[in-house]
Amino acid sequence: MCAFPTKGLSSAPQGLAADTRTLDSLRNVAKNDPRGAAKEVAKQFESLFMQEMLKSMRQATQSSGLLDNEGSQLGTELLDKQLSTQLSGQPGGLHGAILRQLERGMGLDKAGTHGAQAVQGSGAAGQAAASRALAAPLPGQAANAPARADGASATAAAAPRGKAHEFIAAHQGAARVAEVATGIPATFMLAQAAHETGWGKRDIRKADGSPSHNLFGIKAGSDWKGPVAEVRTTEYVGGQPRQVVARFRAYASAEESFADYARLMKNSPRYAQVVASGSNAQGFAQGLQRAGYATDPAYADKLGRVIDTTLRLQRAMT
Repeated sequence: MCAFPTKGLSSAPQGLAADTRTLDSLRNVAKNDPRGAAKEVAKQFESLFMQEMLKSMRQATQSSGLLDNEGSQLGTELLDKQLSTQLSGQPGGLHGAILRQLERGMGLDKAGTHGAQAVQGSGAAGQAAASRALAAPLPGQAANAPARADGASATAAAAPRGKAHEFIAAHQGAARVAEVATGIPATFMLAQAAHETGWGKRDIRKADGSPSHNLFGIKAGSDWKGPVAEVRTTEYVGGQPRQVVARFRAYASAEESFADYARLMKNSPRYAQVVASGSNAQGFAQGLQRAGYATDPAYADKLGRVIDTTLRLQRAMT
């Protein structure tokens, strides 16, 4: 897998940061441009992360078996590598969080002017720092308040700026993978996840208190064979809110939640019009409401406001 060169880093290596020779090359580059080298490593780690996400999504999708062979599998792997390379390094992506961890581990100041002594061995140290960044808990996972599956809360658009930035940075990569699968802009899906969870502050918890990672409030119907979480939530019956106990799907990670949401949008005839109009924010929000995604009569208006907020935050982060 190759990574795009960092702008202004003409001598940046094109291989993976996990490769020994590439690490040596990165160390040499870091002597003259430590911040540029850190950016390159962050992009490469994000690319690896995206590739694993694509692999997991394909494994979770049932194949026909008619055309499966070693050649098709190799072609799929090469396609995933190319997609992960193209998706990495975008504004608001995971590489930003990895880069901050790398720069702290390398001892870089704000101007990035520390000398060669500060970055000796920074390739291995940076690799460990990036691994810690990937393993760190996502913002909002420690919240105890139950989520609103119907998105009835009107507070999502007014989330604290810092919290919203963390939420976008944490889930931007998974949203981009879902965008490839559905054609729905990643920003719209990020906004819907933010609306359903209050920017990560409300988490649907399982009986043992562990998180369900259900970012979209998807309920567990009779066809769902995975783990579930039962929580009290608000549903609208005849336009009036009522408290009910409902079963929701539970996932091992937020990435699985995005992947399952993408499958729901792509494979369910109920949401065909949502996918067809997914490039338009108003059409996306209203399409979800018409399809009965949520019972809140004001769901489309609330989601539209959160989409506007997400777009503004993403522009500020670039």
